[in-house]
Amino acid sequence: MYRAHVLICAGTGCTSSGSAQVREALKRELEAKGLTDEVKVVMTGCFGLCALGPIMIVYPEGSFYSRVTPDEIPEIVEEHLLKGRPVERLIYNDPVAGSTEPAKSLNDTAFYRSQRRVALRNCGVIDPENIDEYIARRGYEALGKCLTEKTPQEVIDIVLASGLRGRGGAGFPTGRKWQFATAPAPKKYVVCNADEGDPGAFMDRSVLEGDPHAVLEAMAIAGYAIGADEGYIYVRAEYPIAVKRLRIAIDQAREYGLLGKNIFGTGFNFDIQLRLGAGAFVCGEETALLTSIEGNRGEPRPRPPFPAVKGLFGKPTVINNVETYANVAQIILNGPEWFASMGTEKSKGTKVFALGGKIIHTGLVEIPMGTPLRTIIEEIGGGIPNGKKFKAAQTGGPSGGCIPASLIDTPVDYDNLIAIGSMMGSGGLIVMDEDNCMVDIAKFFLEFTVSESCGKCVPCRIGTRRMLDILTRITEGKGEEGDIEKLIELGNEIKATALCGLGQTAPNPVLSTIRYFRDEYEAHIKEKRCPAGACKALAKITIDPEKCKGCSLCSKKCPVGAISGEIKKPFVIDQSKCIKCGVCLATCKFGAISKK
Repeated sequence: MYRAHVLICAGTGCTSSGSAQVREALKRELEAKGLTDEVKVVMTGCFGLCALGPIMIVYPEGSFYSRVTPDEIPEIVEEHLLKGRPVERLIYNDPVAGSTEPAKSLNDTAFYRSQRRVALRNCGVIDPENIDEYIARRGYEALGKCLTEKTPQEVIDIVLASGLRGRGGAGFPTGRKWQFATAPAPKKYVVCNADEGDPGAFMDRSVLEGDPHAVLEAMAIAGYAIGADEGYIYVRAEYPIAVKRLRIAIDQAREYGLLGKNIFGTGFNFDIQLRLGAGAFVCGEETALLTSIEGNRGEPRPRPPFPAVKGLFGKPTVINNVETYANVAQIILNGPEWFASMGTEKSKGTKVFALGGKIIHTGLVEIPMGTPLRTIIEEIGGGIPNGKKFKAAQTGGPSGGCIPASLIDTPVDYDNLIAIGSMMGSGGLIVMDEDNCMVDIAKFFLEFTVSESCGKCVPCRIGTRRMLDILTRITEGKGEEGDIEKLIELGNEIKATALCGLGQTAPNPVLSTIRYFRDEYEAHIKEKRCPAGACKALAKITIDPEKCKGCSLCSKKCPVGAISGEIKKPFVIDQSKCIKCGVCLATCKFGAISKK
């Protein structure tokens, strides 16, 4: 019997910041103190507060240590694990809560107070490589209940009644998708879309790293509901930790008889295979993904027929993303009413977001549908750093749009986001401050779409390239009257005529920024000025002679020799030589240099 458990994050974020080294230091110190039989070390999935990794939590106290380094481990072992005195100065003190005392548990922090973890319920709680820990948290109980107590139609009815909508982007009702695939057929498939390609998105990756069995169990439930005996998980090869844990989980589930033949002695057969994607963004579109699994170049197919009728290898197929599956077992165990009690009338349950950009608490959050954007940014996210003002939030990645500060109180759900010109997407949420240029942001996302276009249809292949050409001219100070109207016309045509959902939503970042930040486009075109000072071709870096102390440091650091002057006298910048690299801005200690 262990008297203490130490949970260390082993997700991608904390691993990259050194959690493996922290674990090794902890094991060495426990051995040195003779505590290996008293303290259990567990490597878990993502806790959510990625900005504070490596994270370590000590139970039963629940002490939350953040940014832990190997050098701090001896003190933590000596004081906390040996003498029972938590090291207060190393425990995370929530700066948002305004408390003078360190947070005593995760739930005490402002980051977690407004969250409701359903899809992420096991992430940061269990060892994802130990099936027994998943089972101890009622794992595979839902599958057993479905196979022994429910008919396939009753399972679908529960999912329908819950109001669960697909978490991969469009928000199509999951139960209806399953229902479409129930027509008799000799062979059917269940597919998990784990090809998460949006810039800044890591929701699905974190679920796979922290709770892989939740996806396997849900896929088996879906297989039972539609009459399929085979499943595929399509995961991008850039997720090595997720791939490793999925392989371990599949092997463990087979060993326990939870995948394979005659599951729970009911005669139901279901097994799962992995397929690794090569990183093509278009393979996140379901028909392109199915084409890739079949061994062909990942290109979308015309719909109809939809995958539920003719999908993988031409057979009826149910395809959902990771987060959608992560909710299924909890709905079966707790009932559809429980799930439907969270969220809004048309958007039930919770949604996981990857919160990034100009925000204090970057990380993974799960909130009830309908939570105001303000709550996510100011309370959970901790607000904008460095005293800057919130300007906009980008949701839905390259397929989404930008929400301006004037709409910060918008409830975040499927319908509200679409109404204001954005979309839920898979769950990326990038926060921007006053230093971000919205024209440049639109250009960034369109560059991504153009580079990732499969090229199959003309509207996407040529139309997005033409839009990017116009945006590039505008950010270089070569914009012309009528460019805004051309962008709107092209965007609407692409939305109406592109073959797949990715092409149809590609213009959204441009159209939404024009809708809410048209004045910035006009400043670029008419005044040849970037209001945020972000577009290098339009930026002008100047030295305020009243603030300049003549220290000459900026002149010494300038890589092109554009700054000159005499010691103890104001320096000047030769605009013809300046390349707007920003080195002088970072160098000046007196705030004398600014970019406009």
